[in-house]
Amino acid sequence: MPHASFRTTLLLTVLLIAGALGAAAASGWIMLQDFARASREASSGALNLTSAMQQIDERSLDMARSARQYAVLRDDGLRRRYDEAQTQALASLATMTASLPQIAPHADTWRRTEAQLRAVFDLPAEAAVGDALPDLAPINDRLAAGVREAIDGRNTALLDTLESSRDTLATQVLAAISLALLLAVATGWWILRPLKRVEQAIARLGEGQFSTPVQVGGPADLRRLGEKLEWLRLRLADLEAHRNRVLRHVSHELKTPLASLREGIALLQDGVTGRLSDEQIEVSGILDANARALQERIEQLIGYNATQFDARHLELKPTALRALAREVAADLKLQAQAKDIRLDVSGYAPPVRGDAAKLRIALTNLLANGIAFSPHGGTVRLELSSDGGTTRIDCIDEGPGVAPDETERIFEPFFRGSRRAPRPDKGNGLGLAIVREFIAAHGGRALVLPAERGAHFRIELPHAS
Repeated sequence: MPHASFRTTLLLTVLLIAGALGAAAASGWIMLQDFARASREASSGALNLTSAMQQIDERSLDMARSARQYAVLRDDGLRRRYDEAQTQALASLATMTASLPQIAPHADTWRRTEAQLRAVFDLPAEAAVGDALPDLAPINDRLAAGVREAIDGRNTALLDTLESSRDTLATQVLAAISLALLLAVATGWWILRPLKRVEQAIARLGEGQFSTPVQVGGPADLRRLGEKLEWLRLRLADLEAHRNRVLRHVSHELKTPLASLREGIALLQDGVTGRLSDEQIEVSGILDANARALQERIEQLIGYNATQFDARHLELKPTALRALAREVAADLKLQAQAKDIRLDVSGYAPPVRGDAAKLRIALTNLLANGIAFSPHGGTVRLELSSDGGTTRIDCIDEGPGVAPDETERIFEPFFRGSRRAPRPDKGNGLGLAIVREFIAAHGGRALVLPAERGAHFRIELPHAS
């Protein structure tokens, strides 16, 4: 099944979010346009109705005046004036009735009353009219009231429409925002989840854990990255297995002839082949010492390889460093007494989350290094302290110290530095390398600090969370 790439996923998400927000904006614009049109139509209708009502009022006055004057003067010009006013009033009345059907009863009443008023023109000249002419004013008042009521009703309906449109728009905007947030969260989960797996896979590879397969889902390009990491895992696992296999073979191939060599040297020293001269005894002693040193280096190399493996497999739990430091000092008490060296453990640091056995080895190597390089009668100090979220262990001795240009190399395997211990043959150059391996595995660091006298090593570890 094909999967979208990282870029395509982001593009689709942006387009969907923009589409949702754009749809809400378009809906709002349409609602605004509809309301504006309805508002214009309502205003125009109200103006037309008001003008028509005003026209009817004015023409009604003209008609009543013309009827009264005709009853007295009998002038045909007044009748024509009445007809013109009637025509205009009826036109306005027809306009109002077409727009407001609910005022049709009042319009019929107005027409009947107007017909009664018009009857004045058909009376004989000798008839007395007096003040009994029909009055259109009360009917006009009812018409005006109907118009006002209709206009108020339209305004109310317009406001109700506006309120409803506002609620609808608010709902659509909230829905669009919710959809946008949902899309953003879904896309983030779709992308960040495989990225987290990639990060975990890289961390496992960096720690030398090659047994767990790398499985990365999500976008197509991240899946391809996961496949590359899986290939890298298999390749590294193969290289690690090959390295261990070569190391075992080399150590075996070296130790076998070395054992034969040592046996031959022992035979020579025992005089099996004849008595040795003093010069030959000296040479055989040198050969025996170097053979022993070579065997020691082979065993150290195998042991250091095992140490690197152990550094990747920690049993983490809260560990009290002060108690651990005192136990290490007690274990090295006899070694220190042999050189009349005083061990001083001081200070306090909060517990750390670590492997007590590995930390014990690191502290033992660090303290043993200080004892080995300190002169007789000297002091080696272990000082514990804390700063923020970091626990510090300082080991300070009174030996020859570390050359400034060797502060980085001093933690390399088999590097023993140019400033030698009082006993140059003491140490194998792996103690500090093991310290660095174990401390780095705990997420800390080991470093050398400048010192006026002796060497100043520091271990930094994160506090237990």
